[in-house]
Amino acid sequence: MTDREWIRDFAAALGVAPPSEEEFETLLRLAGVAAHASARTAAPVACWLAARAGRSPAAALEVAEGVAPAS
Repeated sequence: MTDREWIRDFAAALGVAPPSEEEFETLLRLAGVAAHASARTAAPVACWLAARAGRSPAAALEVAEGVAPAS
């Protein structure tokens, strides 16, 4: 099972639409920013917080990039 297939099935089980390909890629970028700015464990929690805040993946990525320390 691929990651996209698993997410599709998980979304169906939750009763929501799966992310578009663009949203999927943006969520991966959001997770990457969170993981590289602190610890890897921040990645899934950052995505959860974005959803809880009702932010789109793109909007959440923008906020995350603003919070991440400059490298």
